[in-house]
Amino acid sequence: MTTALTAPDGADTAWPEPQPGADPLSGQLDRWLAARGAELVAIRRHLHAHPERSHSEFETAALIARELTLAGLSPRLMPRGNGVICDIGEGDRVIAFRADLDALPLHDLKDVPYRSTVEKVAHACGHDVHTTILLGLGLALAQLHERGELPGRVRLLFQPGEEAIPSGAPEVIAAGGLKDVAAIYALHCYPQLPAGLVGVRSGPFTAAADTVRVKLSGPGGHTARPHLTADLVHALGRVIVDVPALLDRRVDPRAGVSLVWGSVHAGQAFNAIPGTGEMSGTIRMLNRDAWREAPEMVTKLIRDVVAATGVEVDVEYTRGVPPVINDRMATAIIAGAAAAALGTDRVVEAEISMGGEDFSFYLEHVPGSMIRLGTAVPGSDVRHDLHQGDFDVDETCIGHGIRVMVHTALGALSAGAF
Repeated sequence: MTTALTAPDGADTAWPEPQPGADPLSGQLDRWLAARGAELVAIRRHLHAHPERSHSEFETAALIARELTLAGLSPRLMPRGNGVICDIGEGDRVIAFRADLDALPLHDLKDVPYRSTVEKVAHACGHDVHTTILLGLGLALAQLHERGELPGRVRLLFQPGEEAIPSGAPEVIAAGGLKDVAAIYALHCYPQLPAGLVGVRSGPFTAAADTVRVKLSGPGGHTARPHLTADLVHALGRVIVDVPALLDRRVDPRAGVSLVWGSVHAGQAFNAIPGTGEMSGTIRMLNRDAWREAPEMVTKLIRDVVAATGVEVDVEYTRGVPPVINDRMATAIIAGAAAAALGTDRVVEAEISMGGEDFSFYLEHVPGSMIRLGTAVPGSDVRHDLHQGDFDVDETCIGHGIRVMVHTALGALSAGAF
């Protein structure tokens, strides 16, 4: 079922003891988790060694379903078989937790026993850690439920396709993932913090992330006679410079709108005005209203700028994800749970990120909060950054993450806020 891979040289994979100042978990769960620590690390390493691309997480989902079934739970696969939904406990009101399953199309550059065995696919964003923590949460809560000590119903959402557009969150919602859900929680690996710390923040947490592609066309011509044709390269330059500047004046600065071009292509010869060209970029913002208005606004700005150049334009605006805006009460609950799980001095304020996260789709329907989980080796200057081929974690973060989420589940079930 899993692969018991050995630890890389110098790695400390001992299951973390509760930190000084932390509260013990209910029902002797700290002792139970310590006994399962090696198994959970082995599961994480198996997932890391066998990553699956977005929307193709079939073996990962099957493994998770088997583990939950062995724990006496009744998981159900999503319609395509690449995700899992599982309820624990009883009650009309549900507290949900989400983890993403997919890996990135990158080479795994690490020299470790659990290096990816799949060519050009790697868990370089920590989704293997997210999945293992959610599985650990489920196994722990199953223990409480067996003893009659789980005060309500919790739902585990193992989601496919977070890294893709379209992403997998809407599929989970369509499959009933949010039915009866009062609040939802998630965490994300964060290599800028050492393992044992978490970052929390109420309000804007990550940005909306859309893409825009602009195609220009004209008759082309000689660079010696630009007045006899439409200067397509000049038109591209106008779009590159003018549209972001004008957008800054059309949107409230507090919305944090950012339009950045990442790709521009036109022409081959230095003395020929090309007949076609295109460019593409990303549009990010921290405000929901601005996100809803962006497609029409950006498309009109591009057309208005190009109109004066005589070039024809086609604009393709593609929705990505909304911004993650953490609910105030949900954030207060998970912040308190993290303080109980790790100690008050180990909960810090998270920075706003302009990256995108499709956890935001859930927050369009129910309140919730995402936190950042420290994954760096404490005291080390090495930061294996996200979306890089050498990304790795201090695996003690798995234990810290499970403890935080168990405390969050119990706190949210007991709170009357939702």
